Amino acid sequence: MSSELSFDFEVQQRDGRARLGTLQTPHGEVQTPLFMPVGTQGTVKGLSPAEIEEVGSQIILANTYHLMLRPGEQLVAQHGGLQGFSGYPGPFLTDSGGFQVMSLGHLRKISEEGVIFKSHLDGSMIELTPERSIQVQQALGADIIMAFDECPPYPAERDYIRSSLQRTARWLERCLAVKDKDDQALFAIVQGGVHPDLRDESLALTLPFDTPGYAIGGLAVGEPKEEMFPAVAYTAERLPEHKPRYLMGVGHPEDLVAGIALGVDMFDCVYPTRTGRFGYALTDRGRLNLNSSGARTRLEPIDPDCDCVACRTFTQAYIAHLLRAEEMLGPRLLSIHNLRYLHRLVERMREAIAVGTLYDWAMAWGQTYFGSKADGVVPEWFTEALETGRQTPTGTPHH
Repeated sequence: MSSELSFDFEVQQRDGRARLGTLQTPHGEVQTPLFMPVGTQGTVKGLSPAEIEEVGSQIILANTYHLMLRPGEQLVAQHGGLQGFSGYPGPFLTDSGGFQVMSLGHLRKISEEGVIFKSHLDGSMIELTPERSIQVQQALGADIIMAFDECPPYPAERDYIRSSLQRTARWLERCLAVKDKDDQALFAIVQGGVHPDLRDESLALTLPFDTPGYAIGGLAVGEPKEEMFPAVAYTAERLPEHKPRYLMGVGHPEDLVAGIALGVDMFDCVYPTRTGRFGYALTDRGRLNLNSSGARTRLEPIDPDCDCVACRTFTQAYIAHLLRAEEMLGPRLLSIHNLRYLHRLVERMREAIAVGTLYDWAMAWGQTYFGSKADGVVPEWFTEALETGRQTPTGTPHH
């Protein structure tokens, strides 16, 4: 689809299935693979735009559902879109609102037309259709917008997953029919749960639309990683080689390492900031609990190898003190550190892909990371993902 202005993706290097790429957006060029912090309400919780840039974030994800309800997309549009509204000058991606509506469960009713749901703010009834989702996302002005889809829960009946993915494809057609802004790239979403044949069906329905990028949806919704990563591997190798691939809602460190090895380019998750607000720091040796009594007397930083402001400036003891005193700086510093940790993790993986050593790097990282846990065993799903990732893709090439 050539109508998307200022939007281009180029794979510059491969190491097995992993890729190094450059993505051009109307608000700047970004390097892939990348992790996107979640800024649900147009802000990454507790952090300023300057702090987000300083930790190395390249794209922020904002939430259609929440911004539609409050403050309303027209107010954002009056600011010139999310960049003007939030003060963050870089690219934004907006999700379609589908996942949030689906997660409301008892508060919603799905039909072919769309979803009718009860606002979590005031209880009013609201209808969200594919057309309305695109209208809102266009007003929000994100660089990348997502097709309105249905994300089935896990577990779900096969028949339900099949009818849902077929409806998602029909909704995609309606999304594309109303999209009329050339400076936004619309990504389609492939569904199908953990079933290869249903993934095939979704791919067959979705790929003919030739959107500028594709998301792997319907995963990280409660299924075990032993089922999730084979589905990621299966779907990613069947997506077009020259388009970005986005694994939605995934952001634990081990998931990034496995996903990048399998050829995924983009990730998002609330995990790093949420886990920071609960007092945990991400490290190569797993999560560090700064609420623990041991942290209160440690005079070293969270991670001596980390270059974030929390690690450059403060001891674990100080941050533990902030948490105990319920000072807001504590969760803020941990959110900054955790985002920087994930960005550094991806940066290290990009360096390994560039020199062709990703498999060895990832295996060594996994031994350190999982070796610090109680059983010290690197899980089979992780090594299988890395083994699959070092192979040349065998799926049908799409050019």
